[in-house]
Amino acid sequence: MTTFDQLFFTVFTAFKTRYKQKANTIALVYISALQIALFFLLGVFTATFLTKMNASTISSQKAWTLFVLIAIAIHIKNWLKYSGKTRKVLNAKFNRSKASSHNLTLLLSLPIVSFILAIILLQSI
Repeated sequence: MTTFDQLFFTVFTAFKTRYKQKANTIALVYISALQIALFFLLGVFTATFLTKMNASTISSQKAWTLFVLIAIAIHIKNWLKYSGKTRKVLNAKFNRSKASSHNLTLLLSLPIVSFILAIILLQSI
């Protein structure tokens, strides 16, 4: 199991008691937002670095289009992975393993902090 799988199932089990039928959707949106935020942070860092090095890169409009396409692909990949038989197999593995205790508020703030950091980096371009 990857780190993202563990984070998905931590959020899934936390919301499963409160929102039985929506827990999978909440966890899916969370893990997609986290992966998109981390990808955005990496992309902005790379763009800032290349700008400071005076390297010619793709245009801003093409970069945003590429980001949107990759964000859609990330969400679809997660939707396919965590919506069916694969989720049930991973859930069984997660339940068998030692459940690491993560702070839920810290986990939920990770995408927000990543986006804020990326926006701060984006201002330096």
